[in-house]
Amino acid sequence: MCSHQSSCPSADSHTPHIVAAHPEQGWNLLCNGAIVFDDTGELLPDGSVVAPHRVFVEQLAVAA
Repeated sequence: MCSHQSSCPSADSHTPHIVAAHPEQGWNLLCNGAIVFDDTGELLPDGSVVAPHRVFVEQLAVAA
């Protein structure tokens, strides 16, 4: 699936590139098999889930 000349970056790396983009559905397939969602959540090739990294509005107001 991956076209990297050397081995593909691991699923926990943030360097893989998008091989299938579906912005209308809110997700992208990466070359390492991970699916990344617009809410920053991820579904990794081994079936494990990375929870979304959400910033709540209250935190933004306090930071400003």
